[in-house]
Amino acid sequence: MDVFEAITTRASATALTEPGPSDAQIAALLQAGACAPDHGRLRPWRFLVVRGKAREELGDLMAAAAKARQPDLSQDALERERRKPLRAPLIVIVAANLASQSKIPEIEQILAAGAAAQNILLAAHGFGFGAIWRTGAPAYDPEVVKGLGLPESARIVGFLYIGSVSSPAARRSATETNAMEWTQGSSQNLSA
Repeated sequence: MDVFEAITTRASATALTEPGPSDAQIAALLQAGACAPDHGRLRPWRFLVVRGKAREELGDLMAAAAKARQPDLSQDALERERRKPLRAPLIVIVAANLASQSKIPEIEQILAAGAAAQNILLAAHGFGFGAIWRTGAPAYDPEVVKGLGLPESARIVGFLYIGSVSSPAARRSATETNAMEWTQGSSQNLSA
């Protein structure tokens, strides 16, 4: 598939199962992520590969962080939090390791990590895997950041769940661009 087809046919898959990517495919996914645009060549992204039993450990971390945020959370809600990482055979956590002493604004470093995440999603699609980019409260929880061994300054931009598609993903129309054209102070909506 060419790059345009990959971009226009990729969709978030909500039901993922084994098999997940091989070691060689994971290495290729991370290489694709590392080719993201990067102002200042900071390479601010950090990729954490979570699979196998490590998914259960991530679930325990997410549940503990949820309990700390909401002490009265029900056991059912805690168990749902604990099971989240089991929704796919592979999770790639993408974080921006912010260099605050850099002349590059933090937002640009976060955007570079987001571009890296998108590259990983496109590469997974190219290999024939389904994927979904998730965030939620764990992505913004300092205890999760700390529990993952990331520096305090790091920002998680996404949990990329990757695996074989067990049910087809809903596709959005590629014609809905929400594009605007700015010409001499006026704008015109270019969406179809």
